[in-house]
Amino acid sequence: MRTVAIGILAMACLVAVARGGNFFQDSEMTWGDGRGKVVDGGRGLDLTLDKTSGSGFQSKTEYLFGKIDMQIKLVPGNSAGTVTTFYLSSQGTAHDEIDFEFLGNVTGEPYTLHTNVFAKGQGQREQQFRLWFDPTKAFHTYSIIWNPQHVIFAVDGTAIRDFKNHEARGVSFPKSQPMRLYASLWNADDWATQGGRVKTDWSKAPFVASFRNFNADACVMSGGAQRCPAGTMEASAAGGSGSWWNQELSGMGYRRMRWVQRKFMIYNYCTDPKRVAQGVPAECKLR
Repeated sequence: MRTVAIGILAMACLVAVARGGNFFQDSEMTWGDGRGKVVDGGRGLDLTLDKTSGSGFQSKTEYLFGKIDMQIKLVPGNSAGTVTTFYLSSQGTAHDEIDFEFLGNVTGEPYTLHTNVFAKGQGQREQQFRLWFDPTKAFHTYSIIWNPQHVIFAVDGTAIRDFKNHEARGVSFPKSQPMRLYASLWNADDWATQGGRVKTDWSKAPFVASFRNFNADACVMSGGAQRCPAGTMEASAAGGSGSWWNQELSGMGYRRMRWVQRKFMIYNYCTDPKRVAQGVPAECKLR
């Protein structure tokens, strides 16, 4: 296992305060005028969308690297036009962002899982997937593993995408801007379902997406200082594989990811003819 250099930033490796998860303690509603509600004694949070408004929340903490897990149960039935999001983002025009977005569909048709990575304000790195299960019947775990060398998207522990740090090849990578967790449920029927051809059926409102078991095993930013979970740097310096700080895909994990991509990926910016005609992005030329 390759050892990742520790000197990304000066950091104090103290006991982390960013382990999950009580929504009362760890999150705050940002919009929706009461349409988002913490439930089950703080263990869950429901977001609601009606014709007037959707709703959203954010973490109280900013993170700079970590493993972020959220269990989500998506809007059931006719969810066409709705978008449920779970993502990390910094602020400003040159912001960094790591996205999970779930695009609804008509009853009986599958959701689209949309992923994207922004670095220094540059996005357009979309990959989209169908899920191999019904994400409305039960809670499933969606994870972002973000360290100085990788952004790994995982579903129920299976990696579906690995965006690697290729800064040495001129590709921007999100590594210096602290990000908060955000989640939302909103109406996007101008584009979300079948390119906007299918609109939201408001007779089915209110729509509800449920979140639970938010867990952030992460380095947090507080007072301009970065604080990491105890043992994070020690595991990295020793070349250990137990920490997200130096986590990368094993050979088996890579093969499993490639299987998911072959079976379930429906869009890849690297192979989009319109994008390729304008020049293949640098990272798409790299293995």
